[in-house]
Amino acid sequence: MNSTPEPAAPRRAKAPLGEAEKASLARTLTLFRMFIVSVLGSVFVYQLDVGYLWLTAILTAAGLALGIVLLVRWFRLRESRLVLFGTISGLVVTACMLLVTLASAVFFNQVADYQACAGRALTDQAQRACQVQLEKSLPRPVP
Repeated sequence: MNSTPEPAAPRRAKAPLGEAEKASLARTLTLFRMFIVSVLGSVFVYQLDVGYLWLTAILTAAGLALGIVLLVRWFRLRESRLVLFGTISGLVVTACMLLVTLASAVFFNQVADYQACAGRALTDQAQRACQVQLEKSLPRPVP
């Protein structure tokens, strides 16, 4: 009944990286850092003011391009799963920012008026009035 446990299969140790692999990994990590900065930058710049929508669009496009480059590099080289997970997560955020940027561009005047109103609103009642003003200025859906 009491059986002796079998030894676990020996783990293969990773071979030390050569100079080419180290340089490739360093390049991938640099691209990943640039990707993260562009994605977070687009989110934070959008929060500033709708007047910087052009900068948000540039950072979003850069994030999209870098994300695609990182995915291609990962599928070709299979360097780091953390980079893959971070890239996929960042591309989801980039897709959301793309939709927000496009919607803000289409309704630029309404969003600019809302931000100006919300910037002056000091009370909850004033903020609600800004939201009502925004809702009234947006086009109604056709039934």
